[in-house]
Amino acid sequence: MIDDGFHVYDTTLRDGAQQEGLNLSVADKMAIARHLDHLGVGFIEGGWPGANPKDTEFFRRAQTELDLKHAQLAAFGATRRAGVKAADDPLVAALRESGAPVVTLVAKSHDRHVELALRTTLEENLAMIRDTVSHLRAEGRRVFLDAEHFFDGYRSNPAYALEVLRTAAEAGADVVALCDTNGGMLPDELAEVVHEAAGTGARLGIHCHDDTGCAVANTLAAVKAGATHVQGCANGYGERSGNANLFTVVANLQLKRGFDLVPPQSLADMTRIAHAITEVTNVTPNSHQPYVGASAFAHKAGLHASAIKVDPNLYQHIDPGLVGNDMRMLVSDMAGRASVELKGRELGYRLTGEQSRELVERVKDLESRGHTFEAADASFELLLRDTVAGEHRRYFTVESWRVIVERRPVLDPVAGSTTSEVASEATVKLQAKGERIVATGEGNGPVNALDKAVRLALEKLYPELAAVQLIDFKVRILEGTQGTGAITRVLINSSDSTGDWATVGVDENIIEASWQALEQAVTYGLLRAGYQA
Repeated sequence: MIDDGFHVYDTTLRDGAQQEGLNLSVADKMAIARHLDHLGVGFIEGGWPGANPKDTEFFRRAQTELDLKHAQLAAFGATRRAGVKAADDPLVAALRESGAPVVTLVAKSHDRHVELALRTTLEENLAMIRDTVSHLRAEGRRVFLDAEHFFDGYRSNPAYALEVLRTAAEAGADVVALCDTNGGMLPDELAEVVHEAAGTGARLGIHCHDDTGCAVANTLAAVKAGATHVQGCANGYGERSGNANLFTVVANLQLKRGFDLVPPQSLADMTRIAHAITEVTNVTPNSHQPYVGASAFAHKAGLHASAIKVDPNLYQHIDPGLVGNDMRMLVSDMAGRASVELKGRELGYRLTGEQSRELVERVKDLESRGHTFEAADASFELLLRDTVAGEHRRYFTVESWRVIVERRPVLDPVAGSTTSEVASEATVKLQAKGERIVATGEGNGPVNALDKAVRLALEKLYPELAAVQLIDFKVRILEGTQGTGAITRVLINSSDSTGDWATVGVDENIIEASWQALEQAVTYGLLRAGYQA
């Protein structure tokens, strides 16, 4: 933690984990915590011990397995129950026993929630806050309080909502975070309420949900109005529309407002950290995510490219290297010579003027027939290499391929009945390193069978091909075509031990389109392995 004067508080492991389809194991939570600590956040909310066995286990293991360099762990939980002493409440005991130096309590600040959800009086709710905060403080814990539904509560009963803040602060809460739990606030109105809340004397934090698409803007507005503690989630994870994206919040405050929140070298690792967390969560990265998305500094139009060739800052709000990202040039039918030259330079090639013109024409011709190179960098690089070489260079030459799809009966020995299965068999005939090779592969579909046949044919000559894997396969029927005779575009994503790449194929026949993309994927994999064509 750089400075206690301003807090960066991450709640990915608790609030972010409520995202639909996101299910974190204890090992996942440990891995994410290490990534967040490397970024340099001040606090990591680990979960709700006592209420969730997985979170209880996380805090137990964290005491011996998690060596945090920057962050402190925070345990999340509720105030004591109505009519029970804080010292006797088992969930409060679980917070004490978690080993976390910080406890974040959630408390109702909306009068109707107190009466309808908690089914207690407004006075008892204040007593629950006062007793729990003071008890945990006496036990040596630092206490933050999340004022749940604060902004809706302020609309309903402003005097009571503000009294919740005063009560928490007077009992010893270091921070009271104002929660836009329903995510319905807009920046200007939120800032006005935060300004009023600052009059209570409590140190204020902000916790925003993104239901209006304003979570980050609301967080920045709250900081301008006096909040010195920001909460958010990695990559904007969270239930419904998500939480404020902590990466965007930190980058905006540090790069735009001059806050000293995380070490510059850690900020420069933010893109890698964001993507590393997506690998743990198994959530597809948002390529358009500000600052860290793959498309955040991608340029497509020829006019942009011409200007960027002169000065990259003409069409970029920051140097992407500050957050560990890169400028990318997208090659498409909108591309001009500048786009192609910059993309070639990005890939390590210096093109002559004539080569650039030729490549632009080839790209525009292929894209007019359905190819897309902005999503298939590997296909573009192979096209570029052919242009530079002046010929079509490959590691193998295909004579022919054939695929047979067969539905056949299968005996179920247990049930004693016959069912059916669909199997595919592919045969490829090709020449490589002076040899003519014929290979046959079987798979659960035509593309899988072709992939296996190619591998059988080439792996003895190119052993590194064994490390290449097909990781994604996308099919799209192109606009303006209809029915079973439509033009089909296939995108294949492949990977090896060091990275991934995408290739494209287009044809009326879906298997031919798939073969084009697959052949290029294998070729590019061999290129990455260092073979000379």
